[in-house]
Amino acid sequence: MFNRRPSGGHGASQGFNRGGASHSFNRNSFGNKRARFMPKALDPRMFVRPAMPETQEDVTTQHTFEDFNISKQMLLNVQSKGYKTPTPIQDQALEAALAGRDVLGLADTGTGKTAVFALSVIKNILENPNDTALVVAPTRELAVQIRDEIRSLSTGLQVYSSLFIGGSDIRRQLDELRRRPNVFIGTPGRLRDLYNRRALRLDNTRTVVLDEVDRMLDMGFVHEITELLSFLPQDHQTLLFSATIDQKVEGIALKFMNNPEKISVKTNAGSLNVEQNIIRASGKQGKIAVLNDLLSKDTFRKVLIFGRTKYGVEEIAVSLQKSGFSADSIHGDKRQNQRETVLRKFKDNQLRILCATDVAARGIDVKDITHVINFDQPATYDDYIHRIGRTGRAGKSGIALTFVD
Repeated sequence: MFNRRPSGGHGASQGFNRGGASHSFNRNSFGNKRARFMPKALDPRMFVRPAMPETQEDVTTQHTFEDFNISKQMLLNVQSKGYKTPTPIQDQALEAALAGRDVLGLADTGTGKTAVFALSVIKNILENPNDTALVVAPTRELAVQIRDEIRSLSTGLQVYSSLFIGGSDIRRQLDELRRRPNVFIGTPGRLRDLYNRRALRLDNTRTVVLDEVDRMLDMGFVHEITELLSFLPQDHQTLLFSATIDQKVEGIALKFMNNPEKISVKTNAGSLNVEQNIIRASGKQGKIAVLNDLLSKDTFRKVLIFGRTKYGVEEIAVSLQKSGFSADSIHGDKRQNQRETVLRKFKDNQLRILCATDVAARGIDVKDITHVINFDQPATYDDYIHRIGRTGRAGKSGIALTFVD
C-alpha cells in the first residue's frame, strides 16, 4: 500500500493539467440505459503518486536456471523465451516445486510465477507419463496465457496441454479430452461441468495448480474449487499462488495442502515505475471528451482503458471508433474467439487502444503499454494496483490516470 500522501499542489485537487489546462464538464448521460450498482468511491488521493523507480532495491538471486533439476530441452525452452536470470519467485520457489513439495506463493501478477508451476508440471509429466496435471485460473484470458506458457516451455517434449474454459464450444473440449491430454487448464465452472459429465478424469492427477486463488474466491468460485480438489487422489502436489492471503485462502491451504513451503515476494514494486495522477471530469460525456483529447496526443501510444461494466466498456470502445481511433474491447459478452482476436491484435500493435472490464483483463500480459486509464474507478484498492500493474513493466516507466468527479 502507498504510505505517502501527495502534497496539496500535486494533482489531487487540480486534476491532470500537465499542459496547463484543467478539464471540467457538467454531468450528462452517455447511454445510461440501465441502473447499476455504484461501489463506494475510493479516496482520490490514493490515485496520485509520482513514479519512484529509484526506490527499488537490486535483487540478488541465489540460482541460475542451470542450477535447477530440469532437462536440457526444458532449459533450452527457458532460454529461447529470453529468460536469463530467475525472478525472485522463481529463484525461491522452483527448487521446492520441482522437488514435488507443496508451495504457497504470495506474489503479484507479472512476477514470473507461471513459469514456476509450468516447469514443475512439465517435469513431473516427463518423469511420470501416466500422470496428469490440473491448472485452475480465475478467468479465460489468464487460462489462455497459462496454456501458451506451458506449450512454449514444453516445446519438443511429449507433453500435451488442453484448454477448458467457458465461452468456447464444449463439444470441441469433449473431443480434446478424448485425446487424453497431460495437462488440463481451465476455469473452475467449466472444469467442474466437464467432471460432472464424466468426461474429465482426475484419477491420475498428481499436480494441481491454483493460480490467483484470491481472485477466484472473490469471484465466488469457492464451491467449484473445493469440489474439484476433493476429486483428486490423496497423494498429490498442490501449488497455490495468490496476491493476498486472507481467511478464505488460508482455509483452502489448510484443507488441501501438506506442510507447504511458504514463499512471499509480494512487493507491488511494479507500481513504483508508474506515474499516477487523476483527471477531473463530470459525467460520461465529459470523460469521453477528455479521453478523445488525451488519446490524440502522440505520447499515448498503447493504452489500456478500464471500465466498470461490460455495457459501459463496449460504449467507450464504440465511441472511440467513431472518433477515428484504433480501439476495441474485451468483456464477458464477447465470444472467446473474439476476445482472443482482439487481445492478439493489441499485443501485435494492430490495435492501439483496448477497453476492458476487470474480469476480462485478468491475465492480460502485454508489453509496452504506455498508459492505463481508469474511466471508471475500481471497486477496491487491490483492483487499482492490479489495473496499473499492466504498465511500467520490465523496468520501463508507465502512466496511470484515473477519472474522478
